[in-house]
Amino acid sequence: MISLDIYSDPICPWCYIGKARLDRALESRPYHPFEIRWHPFQLNPDMAANGMERAEYMALKFGDDAGVLKAYRPVIEAAQEAGVTLNLPAITRTPNTLDAHRLIHWAGLEGRQNAIVAALFRAYFREGRDIGGRDTLLELARESGLDSTLTQRLLATDADADRIRDADRMARARGITGVPFFIVDKQYAVSGAQPVQVWQNVIDELTGPPA
Repeated sequence: MISLDIYSDPICPWCYIGKARLDRALESRPYHPFEIRWHPFQLNPDMAANGMERAEYMALKFGDDAGVLKAYRPVIEAAQEAGVTLNLPAITRTPNTLDAHRLIHWAGLEGRQNAIVAALFRAYFREGRDIGGRDTLLELARESGLDSTLTQRLLATDADADRIRDADRMARARGITGVPFFIVDKQYAVSGAQPVQVWQNVIDELTGPPA
């Protein structure tokens, strides 16, 4: 197997789109050699623990409605091309994602990272759920097959919070400034939500083209 390390944040729309494109490539190459591991990168590491109202966040980041539309037009177009459903009006809060990243870390210990990452993207971008809320995270853990009793106990503590913060800082120290960011075989960097064809080409280079 070849490692594919993915740096991502579950409130990043380009990460959601990038995962969808990667998934399509993997489905077309079921013999792919990748062992996928997800790593934390918080878009807003200084966000208040309880997050903030989405409208306020968007205004602070993009200014007026015209600024928001300009920023999100390419996101919406790319999502449509990738077959990704974005229900942006349903999103009412921008959360702090520290606990979501803790959940992704614990899911990795149970071999369920891909499932929980998919659940977080779906919950936030399609259902407008507050993925900074611990009740929501516990529901997603149950839905994704994680040990719910253990997850509930861990969420009630600060377990692995420093591990996530350190991993985020280490990513930035390595020069990662935006996500999604992929590292193939611990040495080849791929930045951004790459098209399906790019990933198919990478897989073909590693394994040979399909027969």
